[in-house]
Amino acid sequence: MDLGLKDKRAFVAGASRGLGFATALGLAKEGCKLVINSRDESNIKFAAEKIASETGAQVSGLAGDVGEKSVVEKLVIEAAKILGGLDLLLTNAGGPPPGSFESHSDETWQKAIDLSFMSHVRFINSALPYLRKSDAASVLTVTSISVKQPVENLILSNSVRSATVGLTKSLALELGKDGIRFNSILPGWTETERIVELMAARAEANNSTLQEEADKQSAQAPLGRMGTPEEFANAAVFLLSPAASYITGVMLNVDGGMYKGTL
Repeated sequence: MDLGLKDKRAFVAGASRGLGFATALGLAKEGCKLVINSRDESNIKFAAEKIASETGAQVSGLAGDVGEKSVVEKLVIEAAKILGGLDLLLTNAGGPPPGSFESHSDETWQKAIDLSFMSHVRFINSALPYLRKSDAASVLTVTSISVKQPVENLILSNSVRSATVGLTKSLALELGKDGIRFNSILPGWTETERIVELMAARAEANNSTLQEEADKQSAQAPLGRMGTPEEFANAAVFLLSPAASYITGVMLNVDGGMYKGTL
C-alpha cells in the first residue's frame, strides 16, 4: 500500500530513542524528508545519522528541550527552513517522573505541564502557518493509555496528558476547515527506555526485580506481552500519512488490549 509519503516534510519531536525514533525511521523508509529533535545534541545527531544511513533519506537533527517555552518556536522555524515547509508534525516528549500525589511539589507539577502538555500547544501553534500551506497537513500527538486508565504511581502523567487529548480533539474540530488533521496515539506499555526506568522504580518499591515487574505488566495484556516501538510506529506513520486522509479526531489505543474499557 502506497501511503503517499514520498517527499513529505516531517518534524518529529522526542526522536533520539523509543517511540519517536521508531516513527522517524518509519517515515524515512516511506520517503519523507525529516527534521528530528531531542534534548541532547550528540544523541540526536547520532539518531539522524543512523536513520539517514539506513534509509538514504534526508534527515537533520536539532537539539532543544521542548519543556522550555522559548525553545519550541525556534525549533519549528529552523525545521521549516531546512525542509522548505512542513507537512507532518509529531509532538512527543519524555514523560514526567513517577510518584504519588503527595510526593510532588508545585514546581514538579509545573514542569510536567510544560513538558507533557504545553510542548504540544507550542509546537502546534508554531507550526500552523506552515501546515496551512500544505496539501497534506497532519498532526499526531503522543499521549498515553493512562488518559483512559490511570497507571499506578504516575499521577503526573495520568493528569497532565489528559489535557493533550482534549486539545487534539478540539483542534480536529476547529481546524478541519483548514485541511489539517489532528489525531493522537495512546500507547500502552511498550519496550522503550522509559518503560525500563519505570519498571526499575517499581522493582525498587516492591523489593523485586526489573524482570519480575515487566512480566507482571506483560501478563495484563491479552496478547501477553508489551509492544515494540516498531508496532507503535506502524500506526503512527499511517495516521500521519495521506492514506489516512479521512481520519481526524481519533484517539487510538496502541496497547495490546491492555485498556479494559469499551469506549
